[in-house]
Amino acid sequence: MRLSTATTLVASLFAGVVLAKLPPLSDEAKAKAAEAANKAAWTDKVGAFQLCKSMDKVAAAYRAGAVAAGKAASGADPTPACADPGPYVAQVTPAASKPLEASGAHSPPGMATSPPSSKATSAEITGPRK
Repeated sequence: MRLSTATTLVASLFAGVVLAKLPPLSDEAKAKAAEAANKAAWTDKVGAFQLCKSMDKVAAAYRAGAVAAGKAASGADPTPACADPGPYVAQVTPAASKPLEASGAHSPPGMATSPPSSKATSAEITGPRK
């Protein structure tokens, strides 16, 4: 058996594994991914702010050095001011506020912004005995 034939055989055996569909992400995983993307965007803004400040500092030092050496230093080109992104603030994702059950006994914690899902009793929900 030649090497290319063996390689083709091994590749065809693992093709099903490679093409398998992954299960959909859970809501918790989606929330973590959104939080990670939000934090990465904020980190990028902080990096851009720090770069802007350092470029301003280097340009000011260059102009000061040129003036001290007796050379004509050109004025600074008008650029937008460095925008400080401020401290990181996590995005608040509201949890489901409606109770899962009529009594709300096993409901997830959350703000009580609406009444329970129904006022039906357990007997009314399950129906008459059989």
